[in-house]
Amino acid sequence: MKKIDCLGEICPVPVMKLQAVMDSIQKGEDYLLVTDHSCTISNLESFCKANKLDYQLDEVMNGVWEITITASR
Repeated sequence: MKKIDCLGEICPVPVMKLQAVMDSIQKGEDYLLVTDHSCTISNLESFCKANKLDYQLDEVMNGVWEITITASR
C-alpha cells in the first residue's frame, strides 16, 4: 500500500496529491491518504465517486483520518 501524507495540508492540496497519482493507480491497488483537515473528507469522497475509486474512511484518532483508496476501474 502506498501512502499519501497530507498532515498539515488544507484543501485542495490532498485532492491534488491524489489526482497526481491517478494515472499510476492500477486496478485493485490501495493508497492510504492521511489527513488532519476535516473538509478534506467530503472533497475526497466526491473526487473518488467521480473517478470510480472505492474508499474507506477511518478516524484513527480525534481529528486524524486515514482514507484507503482503491482503484476499481
